[in-house]
Parts: sequence; C-alpha cells; structure tokens
Amino acid sequence: MKALNRTGLLASAGAALIALGSTPAAADLFKSPVADWTGGAVTCEIIHQILEREMGHRVKRITMPSGPAVSEGLRAGDLDYACETWPSYSTTKEKYVTEFGGDGSIRYYAPVGVIGQSGYYVPRYLVEGEGALAPDLKTWEDLNRYKDLFKTLESGDKGRLIACPVSAWECKDHDRAAGLDLEYELVELGSETAHWAELKGLYARKEPFVAYAWEPHWIHATLDLVEVELPPYSEEAWPVSDWPEDVTYNYGTPSFEEEHPDVVALIRNFRMSNSEQAELILAIDVDGRDLDEVVEEWLENNEEVWRPWVPDQG
Repeated sequence: MKALNRTGLLASAGAALIALGSTPAAADLFKSPVADWTGGAVTCEIIHQILEREMGHRVKRITMPSGPAVSEGLRAGDLDYACETWPSYSTTKEKYVTEFGGDGSIRYYAPVGVIGQSGYYVPRYLVEGEGALAPDLKTWEDLNRYKDLFKTLESGDKGRLIACPVSAWECKDHDRAAGLDLEYELVELGSETAHWAELKGLYARKEPFVAYAWEPHWIHATLDLVEVELPPYSEEAWPVSDWPEDVTYNYGTPSFEEEHPDVVALIRNFRMSNSEQAELILAIDVDGRDLDEVVEEWLENNEEVWRPWVPDQG
C-alpha cells in the first residue's frame, strides 16, 4: 500500500450494526478477511454492514495476514470475497486473476475507487493564493529554481526534501533525485510517526516544505497538500519517474458470484474516493475511534451515497 499506513488494526472488526431488526435465522453466512491496513478494513466493513443491515446476511470477519494467504483462502473456498487489493503489492494476481493474465480462479469484481499514489507534496499555501512564495512550483523541473526556499542549516546550499521516512521501504528517493538532477538534501526521519509529526509542525508554522507522502492517507484530511508533478511513470525509467498508480479492486471467487449475484452486484457498485476514505482513516488512526463505529456513523450520514449500491431486492 505504498508503504502505506499498515497499522496493526483491530483484533476483530466486530459485527454489531445499525440493524433495523434481528438477522433472519436462515441468513447466508459469508467469510471475508479483515485487511491489516486501515483503508482496506474500512472498505470491507462498509460492505459488511450493508450486507448485514440491508440485505439480511451475516458476515464472518476473519483476522489474518493480507497478501498471498488471502488468495489461497479464496481458491480453497475458505473465503468468499476480499476487499481493496493493491496491484503493485500483489504477488498472485498474474497467477489467478484473468485481467492480469491469470487462470481465473480468483475473479476481479470491480475497482474500489481508491487510487494509490506516492509522490512529493508541498502545502497549498506555498503555491496558491495571496502571498504564495512559490506560485510557479508545479513540476520537478521547478524545484531547483526554488531550492533556496527549502534550505535549512542541515541542507547547506541545497534544498531540504523530506524523503520516504524508512529506507527499507525502497522508495529510491536518492536515485530519483540524482536522475532528475535535483539540488536537494534528502532527509529520512526514521519512522512514519516522526515523518507526519514533522509535516504537521511545519504546516502549523506555515513554513515551506517538500515531502514524500502517499494517498489515501489521513494526512490529506489534516493538511491541504499539492502534489509536485514528476515524469510519468515508466517501468524502464524507474525510479527516475513517478510512482505507478495503484487502481485498487475488490475480488472474490467465481462460485460466489454465481451463487450470490446480488451480493457481488453490491460489491461491484461500491465506490469510494481517496478523500472520502482519508476522513475515515483519520477518525480511526488519529482520533482513536473504533472501526465499526466510524463506519456505522458514515452509513447513517451518507445514505444518498450508498443506497444506490444496493441491488433491488424485490
């Protein structure tokens, strides 16, 4: 997830809902994994709660590692569907998903709407509005012209770029900066917590900064950031290019779609944007609220959004 905020999330997502009545005794029971990063867990919990509240089903939420184990669980019939996989992090899509050249034993249902993207960001107050100090800063080609704006004591004659916080994430910032001839000192702060604290502090003081970030993330619900355009992603040029976009998708077994086309219709109809998800991630990861409570509140306040996702039950 772009080295995403894969916070260890909840031992269980919980099953208590906004229910209008008790679940019918003959309700179908579906099995779905709980994603081990907040955004993916939000996506699935919205689907789970609609299935339980509006469609009279039950969902067994299974806590397990995301990744290849989910694919094998689907193929074995131990799971029915899963949510928000990230193509660039999947090691099994080429084996099992038809759209990526696989054998079709896992079925691609539909895009989530969430599009993963890493990049370098600056605060909007720096580039837009009255008093903007860098109104022409739009692409990597403009960064050197504004390097003096980003100088600090530690960066010397270079600008300071707050890079990917942990070297093990292999963002290749140094290779990218060298390939683009950026006159910047790259600073790794050592942890995600330190990274976001640094950005929030600079933002509160209205100071200039350019920093690595990714979407979706709660930071975009807290700070108004603008992405600096990098050369378009190219596998051949990487890392001297932008990161690839991750068009996330929901997926499941072919038999599940054949047996429960109404459920898969709901999953196919589901859409959520980066900005919508960022607000929910903020409530969970920063405000410390429970996942099921946040989703329940979102459903109560956004019926006009999700109601059209529900297939006609008549």
